[in-house]
Amino acid sequence: MSDIATARAALFDLDGTLLDTAPDMAAALNLLRIEMSAAPLPFAQVRPLVSNGAPAMIRAAFPEAAGAEFERLRLRFLDIYRANLAVHTRLFPGFEAVLRTLEACAVPWGVVTNKAAWLTEPLLESLDLRRRAGCVLSGDTLPERKPHPRPLLVAATQLGVDAADCVYVGDALRDVQAANGAGMRALGAQFGYLNPLDEPHNWPVAGWLTAPQDLLAWLDLGVAVPEPTR
Repeated sequence: MSDIATARAALFDLDGTLLDTAPDMAAALNLLRIEMSAAPLPFAQVRPLVSNGAPAMIRAAFPEAAGAEFERLRLRFLDIYRANLAVHTRLFPGFEAVLRTLEACAVPWGVVTNKAAWLTEPLLESLDLRRRAGCVLSGDTLPERKPHPRPLLVAATQLGVDAADCVYVGDALRDVQAANGAGMRALGAQFGYLNPLDEPHNWPVAGWLTAPQDLLAWLDLGVAVPEPTR
């Protein structure tokens, strides 16, 4: 692994990569469906939609909604979700140990997400992660958002490293496109909210992480790390 274990910093997408937010987002969507006198959707149907945000979730839950009604439902969904941000949301299993390893080895890490700051910031605060992250760029921090590479480039600058010395981990094609555009190693989170319809097997990733600890083999930690799982 000496050819890949050279990155000096790690950046993460939020939903479906660093945090398992699907339980709370699915719950908010189903509360909205109940308000609209519709039956809740199965969690397995909602989970693959979460990384594509509120618009994708509303389209799936209310396929007939359009125009002003679609926007009303989207905003109501976000209001419900904001009131229940971290009921069940947690780091994906294994990520706490990964973050502690990065911090112990002085490897900076940060978050680049398309989630709006008014959701991102309180969510990270509630999980005591905001103070630990070297940078946090939300979907409205800059005029551009993923798949544009600029948020990743700005994040690297804020961490004090070159973009070429970063890995970016995500679970959506736009994450991979943004990372490649920024000149970073794009790593796919296989444990995230992958939708088979998006054909992730065709994404131009440098590698796949089947579990968070697989990331360690891609970083220069100054310590021996296990081979990534396959």
